[in-house]
Amino acid sequence: MHTLVLYLFLFPLLPDLVAATENPQPYSATDYFLLNCGLSPNQTSNDGRKWEDDAKFSLPYRPNTSSVSKASKQDPSVEIVPYMTARIFHNQFTYSFPVSPGQKFVRLYFYPVSYSGGLDITKSYFSVTANSFTLLSNYSAYLNVFGTSSPLDNREFIINVLQTDERLNITFIPSPSSYAFINGIEVVSMPDNLYTDHRDYRVTFVGNNHFYSFDNATALETQYRVNVAGQDISSVHDTGMYRVWEQDEKYIFGGDLGTTPFLSNAKIQYTDDTPAYTAPETVYRTYRTMKRDSHVNLKTNLTWFFTVDVGFLYLFRLHFCETQLEVTEENERVFTIFINNQTAEREADVIHWSGGSKIPVHRDYVVSVQDEKPGKQEFWLALHPNMNSKPEYANAILNGLEIFKLNKTDGSLAGPNPDPIPSTSPPNATRDLPLTKPKHNLTTTAIIAIAVGAIFGIALLSVLSFLIFQRRKVKDLGKTKSNTINGSSLPSAVCRYFSFSEIRAATNSLDDVLIIGFGGFGNVYKGYIDDGATQVAIKRLKSGSQQGAHEFRTEIELLSQLRHQNLVSLIGYCNENSEMILVYDYMTRGTLRDHLYNTNNPPLSWKQRLEICIGAAHGLQYLHAGAKHTVIHRDVKSTNILLDENWVAKVSDFGLSKLGPTSLSKTHVSTEVKGSFGYMDPEYYRLQQLTEKSDVYSFGVVLCEVLSARPPLLRTAKKNQMSLVDWAQECYRNQMLDEIVDSSLEGSIVSESLKKFGEVAVSCLLDDGIKRPSMNDVVWGLEFALQLQESPKNIGLDETKIEMVDIEKPPYPMYAIGDNSDSMFTSSSEPVWNSKGSVVTMTSSEEQNSDYTQSDKLMSGNVFSELMHANGR
Repeated sequence: MHTLVLYLFLFPLLPDLVAATENPQPYSATDYFLLNCGLSPNQTSNDGRKWEDDAKFSLPYRPNTSSVSKASKQDPSVEIVPYMTARIFHNQFTYSFPVSPGQKFVRLYFYPVSYSGGLDITKSYFSVTANSFTLLSNYSAYLNVFGTSSPLDNREFIINVLQTDERLNITFIPSPSSYAFINGIEVVSMPDNLYTDHRDYRVTFVGNNHFYSFDNATALETQYRVNVAGQDISSVHDTGMYRVWEQDEKYIFGGDLGTTPFLSNAKIQYTDDTPAYTAPETVYRTYRTMKRDSHVNLKTNLTWFFTVDVGFLYLFRLHFCETQLEVTEENERVFTIFINNQTAEREADVIHWSGGSKIPVHRDYVVSVQDEKPGKQEFWLALHPNMNSKPEYANAILNGLEIFKLNKTDGSLAGPNPDPIPSTSPPNATRDLPLTKPKHNLTTTAIIAIAVGAIFGIALLSVLSFLIFQRRKVKDLGKTKSNTINGSSLPSAVCRYFSFSEIRAATNSLDDVLIIGFGGFGNVYKGYIDDGATQVAIKRLKSGSQQGAHEFRTEIELLSQLRHQNLVSLIGYCNENSEMILVYDYMTRGTLRDHLYNTNNPPLSWKQRLEICIGAAHGLQYLHAGAKHTVIHRDVKSTNILLDENWVAKVSDFGLSKLGPTSLSKTHVSTEVKGSFGYMDPEYYRLQQLTEKSDVYSFGVVLCEVLSARPPLLRTAKKNQMSLVDWAQECYRNQMLDEIVDSSLEGSIVSESLKKFGEVAVSCLLDDGIKRPSMNDVVWGLEFALQLQESPKNIGLDETKIEMVDIEKPPYPMYAIGDNSDSMFTSSSEPVWNSKGSVVTMTSSEEQNSDYTQSDKLMSGNVFSELMHANGR
């Protein structure tokens, strides 16, 4: 009876049990070590794997080189094995593994919390090497998890063990006055040439005219391993190498998830080129495509964002498999692959590559990520339909993605730690005094003593209070003196005053690691105030600069009185011991120029560009007409328009700003010419008469930049295209404005929207300032262009109402004679000869060049306030 019941219970499971025995893991590791550091052997983790004791893998024991410690707390998401114990190293310590030659996965498991014995995790810095490769350098596990959603920092490396090595040695080296720790170590062999084929395999080197070849001295660090459109895949559900695959949704740009068809019963047909161990079947069964509307697809991309260390080469492996029933032949789905704004594959056709449906294939690409400064950089992958061969569908597809960092020539894979959070001393804790029960039978002597003591105490408190008051009064007077420039006090009552010690605390003693920008003014640091709760941008004036001192005062006086959602907010300043420092709100996404050209950021959509321009125009409109007195910015350019985390534009850098005419009888301000090459109003340059229309002209140059994604001056361009202003006016005059449009916007701009935008831009650039529109008119025109882009049919558009602007040819070039640079001048005090033969000083406030995280949140609210009430105009 029991046998029958057991049979009936197991019968439905027989197919799966048979399949399990017939289909073992595609790869069986020849070398496999799983160490739980600091714990007794044969412990089992939640995935069912057994972990060994680490003691027998250490080199000959040396006293006081390591100890075992327990974690002070357990996060709910953290397993006991291997994370609740750690081996601690105060001196160099090496683990040695007997392995066969070939490539190995090396996985290091870190749980950065404080450990028993009074070990402060924030003081742990160390390096890790594996044979001749440097895996980590001055590494802080604490900094790498601070502010992230995970309490763990696990690292995976691929190390090639040569025939001559015989062993894999992993060495931990504490930094001076610090300690190292490790919770778990995993070493797993892998198939030969899985990722880096050392034979004749050549990989496309994106952005270069040659291929990239791997050699035996190549090591890798896994950055991302993504199961596109699928679920997380745990280590035991990999193909025998215990890799972990994660979902892709958190990396998708803008929340445009596309569609995720899924054919659960698709039988994946592996090949010799793509063996079964390449990736699990579920990776090839799930995939993400674009939406079903081809018209929408042609105007968008399917984009993923990742953050990587600069200064390295990266290997991208893209996994593909067409299982969709509608796509079974070549030229049915063709798309272009972009990596970091560079074309990696112009015509990707998965069926053409694989030879048929349900056959997996992968493509590898090597990309260089370089920058002048070390740090992190946003990195993106985008797919876009390619219709050149007239395929059946305007769509793209991706099943999986792996990204690896390649070692430098010195064998290093180590990147910098994230920005350190300045430490703040905890408030002094007051210790409670022990309380004793008073005795009720007090003697007369005791009562008299208490009374005398009380009188004496009151008198003493009075004297102390008087002295403290006098001392504080003197101190306040001293502070008032310190907050002055040229004998005049600064408005510390309106914005916050910071001491220099507070500035040093906010920037980790002005650590160069925190520099996010630089220019003629000085350096700009990323900082943290209010016990690390608030991120700020801190601009430090170069010492001894008289011109900078004037700009410093101007900016404080203006920004402390101006408040608008499209102006950058001044939080406070420091003026102490010749230090002049400004503290602003931190703008997460950097400058507008950071998203237009000479950048690795993805191109902005046309709608984003319009909304950013509208926001900046609102800011200038407020300066010209909304504040108590007219303010002329005098240095409007794409690097002085900053973007916050929601892509809201904010005008910044008011160091050159001037108040406009203070009476109705005056139309301009006569002043020394200052500004930036390529953006300066020619009328202001010629007459030295400043009006708000000078800002309008500069903003017109910015509009051309936004449309074309190129700088205002480009020496290497054709003669008629060197000046962006001249070229834009010529194209508009000949009704060929589409020639200057950024190629990434091709096919995505409604023609009426482009016409209106062009009309606004060239009207701003008219040589006669009186004929230029006000910023109020510019705002209206840009809002109208956005409305045309979003719903041209709903406006009842009559193309005959879009009039051409009469463009006057400027009497001289818009660039300095002898200019031989493709980039903008950013330093101050650049001499340029004016038409009268005298020297005109051209200055430019500093420009921030930063790495920022991406999102697709745009400005909210109804920006069409005037369009909704058109009768009022």
